Amino acid sequence: MPLHTSPLRILGNGARLDVKEAEAALVEHYPRLVRLAYLTLPPRLGRHRRVLAAHAVVQRALYGGASTTPGQRAGAVPAPRTAGSVGDGGAPQSPAYAGVRLRVVRSALAFDSRPRWWPARVPAPATLRPSMPVVRGLRLFPRAGGIEEFTLDRAVAEVTGPSRAALGLLLLECLSDDETRALLGEAGVAGPAEAVRVAREIAGGDHDRVRTLLRSPEFDPCTVQTRPSDLLRRRNRRRAGVAAVVLFAVAGGMAVDAAMGTGRSEAPAAAPRPVPAVGALDPVALARTPAGQWADTSRVDFSAWAPRGGRTDDEALLGRALGTWARPPAGTAVTRAPGTPDVPPAQSPRLLFAGELGGETVVLFHDAGVRVVRYAEPLSRDGAPELDFARVDDADVTTAAAVVVSRSGGAARYLLAPWIAESATRDLLAPDSPARPLAVDADGVTAAVSGPAGGGSCTSWPVMQLRSSEKIVEKHAFLVTDLGDLSPAHLTHTPKPGSGAPARQPREATGGDALVGWARTACSLQGLRGSGVRAVNHWQFAEQSLPGTRASAGWVCTRADTWRGQGRVLVQFVPPATSATAPAELVADRRNTALCSRFGQHVVAATHWRSPTGAWYVLAAGSRAATGLQVTGSVRGASKGPTLAVPAPRDATFRASARLRDGATMPAVR
Repeated sequence: MPLHTSPLRILGNGARLDVKEAEAALVEHYPRLVRLAYLTLPPRLGRHRRVLAAHAVVQRALYGGASTTPGQRAGAVPAPRTAGSVGDGGAPQSPAYAGVRLRVVRSALAFDSRPRWWPARVPAPATLRPSMPVVRGLRLFPRAGGIEEFTLDRAVAEVTGPSRAALGLLLLECLSDDETRALLGEAGVAGPAEAVRVAREIAGGDHDRVRTLLRSPEFDPCTVQTRPSDLLRRRNRRRAGVAAVVLFAVAGGMAVDAAMGTGRSEAPAAAPRPVPAVGALDPVALARTPAGQWADTSRVDFSAWAPRGGRTDDEALLGRALGTWARPPAGTAVTRAPGTPDVPPAQSPRLLFAGELGGETVVLFHDAGVRVVRYAEPLSRDGAPELDFARVDDADVTTAAAVVVSRSGGAARYLLAPWIAESATRDLLAPDSPARPLAVDADGVTAAVSGPAGGGSCTSWPVMQLRSSEKIVEKHAFLVTDLGDLSPAHLTHTPKPGSGAPARQPREATGGDALVGWARTACSLQGLRGSGVRAVNHWQFAEQSLPGTRASAGWVCTRADTWRGQGRVLVQFVPPATSATAPAELVADRRNTALCSRFGQHVVAATHWRSPTGAWYVLAAGSRAATGLQVTGSVRGASKGPTLAVPAPRDATFRASARLRDGATMPAVR
């Protein structure tokens, strides 16, 4: 992958360093530099482009074309402020290596400001103009890891470029916090301290484990596997190119004839012929999973759904659905979940359903494991068609259990997965009421299920309770709820920590404690509607005795994970109440964070509270790793445990933080 530019020999702000030393350092430590660049580059580039961009960033570390900080000569490899630390697998102390590393970080961070769909038609600014290796006909991907690597990759994708760079510098390069902040500042990062803090949140308390994951093949762009690019699309592009050339030649000939005045009579223009459906738009080529395959496969997701409905063989209907998807006519109502592309299919999608429901004809497709597409047209054919898009990549037994097939009057009907053996409905705001059976027809379509009330009222929160078949060795019940997307969100529950108990994993929210906990926080789900939520977990991370009373209150972190990887956290305080469904008090709302996830296992929160006697307090609580709490500001206090209560005026301003078992300090979430 050669890059033909001239090497620059001025290294840093007037400092000189033998370019051969820098080149030797780059060649010797090429894999670790490429891994650092790959981690820092924005995930929106896609894995193939990130691999190429990572190699390009490192190969250009000795050459011109990258952005510079004020006062620095363009293209110069900067002289480092520090040579770097040496730890277990840490970076070498060579000034040449440190200078090249700084340039790699700066160039990788510059990609965050490049055009989103780069390369774009409009050239990028000179400092951002891409120049990278080009691979045609092949796609390059790092080798896939396990579920831990996948979860870490999702957590890393949620944060900013400086935070990703800080994570690589801290764990891969083994730099200290101060050295990392200094390097990021020299790379032009506006808030290096915040980037280091977020990186520490992702790493949590187990740095060795996260470091091992970052050194796995999942994050190694030097060890890749290859796959062909879309062969069908390439063939169609060649055909389109040939057709364009022929059309140009015909149009040119007609123009010449008109200019020369041949006098030939014009035949009446024939009506345009419809373009024949080919490739991905051919209804005959639709993928169809054999019935019963779900019981004999290890991949239990939408790819295991067999087509159902009374019109799965109606080629005219399927052709209209595919044609509308590829080129929606005027008046078509198109909706899509956040982060879901609405482009035509690149290959033949999988047919899930085609049938008539409630005065309309509905077709459901599953496209390349990435999204579910719903097409609907009125039976009368008088109204406009509808198209809905929703992401469903990496769906599983629970998140691929149901899809909305129709909506009417605030209620929805669902097409259930073939592995669902039992279905029922229940109300989260009535935790003591039993579940009610839900009728399902022969095609797997449920009766209408009422949705949560809109307009700010929250008197009930209906959910579906589903149970999977014992044939897939996943016989268990779970809850899903409608949050406005095609795919309902999976609800889980993490029990409160016991004394000295290890971290607990989320479990299904069908038990008594889980239902009681969700009854106090279910109404907070209203703010998550229409945001492409995949799953929501209710975690009671602390319980606190209230001063002046014999009662206790709970601290809950409600984490919503979206299909695009980003997460949102609602921290809520649950005081005693006379009603089992009294809503909790919202303490903090944080977006795009790893908090309360596998890679953000520590959380601290604080709030004002008024006792039954009228006295005001500042209350604070931390998760199981908190060994002490501290409050500063207009009110001060400290404790040696995971909870704290300090008398304070109602309008007192304060900051709370916790000391963790490993000696680190964590601020309260705001």
